[in-house]
Amino acid sequence: MVGGRARSTAPRDLADNPQAWPHADLAGHPAAAVVQAIAAALTAELAARKLSRRGLATLSGVNRQSINDLLAGTSWPDVATIALLETALGQPLWPTTR
Repeated sequence: MVGGRARSTAPRDLADNPQAWPHADLAGHPAAAVVQAIAAALTAELAARKLSRRGLATLSGVNRQSINDLLAGTSWPDVATIALLETALGQPLWPTTR
């Protein structure tokens, strides 16, 4: 489980080029790569639906700042947050592995 010092660094800051978030190279940081994939999927869903972050906050019950932090890669979202966002969108955000 990611914890302690590993979580004291924001996911985007683990990338070679944090400015490339949510498309940065996160080789060697699988947990941060999952957060990045969730952020990319959420960004795409918001654009496709023409839904604002404020609108998603209202639909999901997730604080708007938490959504902003997830999209910016500055936080480690918890499972409850992801579940609320997925339920509100009716769309999975968690990446699948193949």
